[in-house]
Amino acid sequence: MLAALPVAAAAQIYRCENNGVVEYSNSPASGRDAKCRPIDLPNITTIPAPKVPSQPAAGTRAPGAAATPTPASFPRVDGSAQRARDADRRRILEDELKKEETRLAELRAEFNNGEPERRGDERNYQKYLDRVQRLKDDIARAESSVSSLRREMAALRD
Repeated sequence: MLAALPVAAAAQIYRCENNGVVEYSNSPASGRDAKCRPIDLPNITTIPAPKVPSQPAAGTRAPGAAATPTPASFPRVDGSAQRARDADRRRILEDELKKEETRLAELRAEFNNGEPERRGDERNYQKYLDRVQRLKDDIARAESSVSSLRREMAALRD
């Protein structure tokens, strides 16, 4: 019972000044030029951490068992609500995939196999090269998005 009560940690702290250098210590300095004086600090309250239940030895847990059981007060979702959420998620992912595939097709058409048409505002050849590089980067990003969306959809439960 007494172990659960907060414990006041008490220690004397000294402020010592030695040739203009200030040091704080739990004991007065022993140098002859050091001028030390105790500092009056309020007590510090410490609370011990709660005991953690011991974990079972490695390999003793049943295969497939959860590391920590789900508390009884944890909210549950009924099966029909979860199926509706899964269907919404699938629909959203399919819509995003369609958008990304359309965007990728547009970028590839504009890229024209590495030779996009020059615009009127690209009199400077470097501007043209910069746009070609931006198109390459955009195509790479769009391809990455399409592949990650496909992976996400493959991981969905049916």
